[in-house]
Amino acid sequence: MSAGGDKNEAKTARNGVIVICGPTASSKTKFAVSLAEKLHTEVISADCMLVYRDLNIGTAKPTKEEMRGVKHYLIDVASPHEKFSVGDYRALALPIIDRLQKEGKTPIICGGTGFYIDSLLYNSAFGSVGANEEIREKYEAVLKEYGKEEGAKRLHARLYEVDPESAAILHENDTKRVIRALEIFEQTGKKKSEQADTKTSRCLFKAFCVDYPRDRLYERINARVDKMFEDGLENEVHALLKDGVRKDSQCMQGIGYKEFVEGEEAGESAEEIKEKIKQHTRNYAKRQITYFRRMPNLTKIAPEQIENDENLDFMAEYLTDLM
Repeated sequence: MSAGGDKNEAKTARNGVIVICGPTASSKTKFAVSLAEKLHTEVISADCMLVYRDLNIGTAKPTKEEMRGVKHYLIDVASPHEKFSVGDYRALALPIIDRLQKEGKTPIICGGTGFYIDSLLYNSAFGSVGANEEIREKYEAVLKEYGKEEGAKRLHARLYEVDPESAAILHENDTKRVIRALEIFEQTGKKKSEQADTKTSRCLFKAFCVDYPRDRLYERINARVDKMFEDGLENEVHALLKDGVRKDSQCMQGIGYKEFVEGEEAGESAEEIKEKIKQHTRNYAKRQITYFRRMPNLTKIAPEQIENDENLDFMAEYLTDLM
């Protein structure tokens, strides 16, 4: 933006946000904190598991030391006993973004939950498609008829037939969003993924993704899961259940928690459970990579770049038009 820009132009530029996204275990928090220190701003977490209190080890929740005094929002805002939707997230996050921008700060949105990030960047077209109880009940009946596991596979297979793009980024166990995508298709005759192309931006943004080679990313994931077990993931799961958190509650569907509950019920060893968590986390990382690959204004950076102070200075300069 030139020095001669008018007031309206300046106001628009200050309405920008920075996005740091990507797969799990890709140094997002470290990068966000380093950039926030450079820009004297604050971070809004975009992670559907970090919202829950008392889920610390299995979510790899950032510690105070890792946050280095940088203010983080939307961590520990929900009870593990309750559901927390993308609508709940958006309702909490947007006022924070507005306040930070009025204070002259450019918010950093950091996380790996794509639909959380999208809810802040776009006014989504498919959000206007209302719920249809008849259609929804039809698909929910599949889960009841065939059981949770087989029913989820059948629903996901149906979504793959009508909307392979959405099916590619939704896990078959994410039945709520699979059913929603099917519901949108039946009501509109259009794919959810196609309707996403008609989203309108609600703000200016630039996005970064730390681009680890796949083998290095998987090594980091495996090491993170090993550390979770060393830090007491088993005790954390048992403490949640003892506190009355239901096995089928939303938070217990997260990777790490779900495998532990199901594995213990099936009599699996700790090592077998650990290997399942590693595999499911690697699968999830692949879906995240696919999801964020479509994001506009996305700059991929090598892991080494976030360690270099000169590179961080260059990135800060690159982002000046958002400020």
